Amino acid sequence: MTDTPLDAPRLADALTRAAERFAEVGITDPDVDAELLAAHVLQVGRGAVLAAAIRGDVLGMDDARRFQALVARRATREPLQHLTGTAPFRHLELRVGPGVFVPRPETEMVAQLAIDALSAAASPSPVAVDLGTGSGAIALALATEVPHARVYAAENSVEAYVWTKENFAAVGAPNAESAFVDLEQAFPDLNGTVSVVASNPPYVPDDAIPRDPEVRFFDPPAALYGGADGLDVVRVVSRVGLRLAHPGGTIVIEHGEWQGEAVRALLAADGWRAASTHVDLTMRDRATTAVRP
Repeated sequence: MTDTPLDAPRLADALTRAAERFAEVGITDPDVDAELLAAHVLQVGRGAVLAAAIRGDVLGMDDARRFQALVARRATREPLQHLTGTAPFRHLELRVGPGVFVPRPETEMVAQLAIDALSAAASPSPVAVDLGTGSGAIALALATEVPHARVYAAENSVEAYVWTKENFAAVGAPNAESAFVDLEQAFPDLNGTVSVVASNPPYVPDDAIPRDPEVRFFDPPAALYGGADGLDVVRVVSRVGLRLAHPGGTIVIEHGEWQGEAVRALLAADGWRAASTHVDLTMRDRATTAVRP
């Protein structure tokens, strides 16, 4: 942001205009998105952007053009994470883009439930499986936060598995591996040995329309829609989980805020015990756990 022409835009002005445009199209946190896009363009942290704006720094013309191009795309409601190429998840920075579901903050508590169960497992080297791993968020959180465990991740979408492999390579957790495989056929060699089965499956009913354009138009349908009641893949995860888990093993499934009762009933009917639904930080039902008898 040095040696710029006299007519170069001030960073603070560029941020203000971007935030105003984002607010006009209904983006929830327009100032934050503007600052994060500027941080991406300038290859600095958000705090450095705020400091530069306070100092009255100006944008170089190339940076200004790049920033305006990204602002125009974000104003169409293209996801911020697609524009920056990354999404934060717990302590991880995951690579994301078209073809893979962008991990959400609410899934961090789902990962925490799985991490707690895996940490409490009696084995010196417990095993966890993430079914439908997508970006690898839950699996890589488990592998890095419970380093004495072995973690396996299954993904059945070609487009999503590209991102799975990229994130596994970037994180480089030696105790984690992924596989491109139909979920029903995942890891037969692990049958009866798994301490934690975790999943954030598609759970939106087929006839439901997500409110946010970022979800409706950019998240892959295969990662969103789960049949007439939204629970088709949950049923698969429950059955596969029973095959994989050892007695006393735990299953952790993310679901919609209205689905807790149905998921508990589904798990109980399959033979799981002690099904319990847990709320996220907004006090909405977000995940259900159960134990294999």
